[in-house]
Amino acid sequence: MRHRKRVKKLGRDREHRLALLRNQAISLLRHGRIKTTLPKAKATRSFVEKLISIGKKDDFNSRRLVRKYLIDRQITNYLFDEIAPLFKDRPGGYTRIYRLGFRKGDGAEVAVLELVKFPEK
Repeated sequence: MRHRKRVKKLGRDREHRLALLRNQAISLLRHGRIKTTLPKAKATRSFVEKLISIGKKDDFNSRRLVRKYLIDRQITNYLFDEIAPLFKDRPGGYTRIYRLGFRKGDGAEVAVLELVKFPEK
């Protein structure tokens, strides 16, 4: 039974799952939206929303905390300089998920995960 288990394992061990979430988060922050399976989108949503919440306080320690998870320094700076100021007045809910149906090959449910606001280029 999975009572009181908080982590969705996604069929991976801890290191592989963390690498997957990092890569998905970097892609989401870089492009504004990603297309993935529904369980991966839900797991990535909680991961990214925590990073954006930390990014709203722009101080040295916050940058260190986010840098621990996002390996790419450019994306970390982009999060603090461009994305987090868009959500200053918003208490949460920085992302949204659209369900797209089922994938033809394996029948997995596909979804689009996107940021509610994204900086104009």
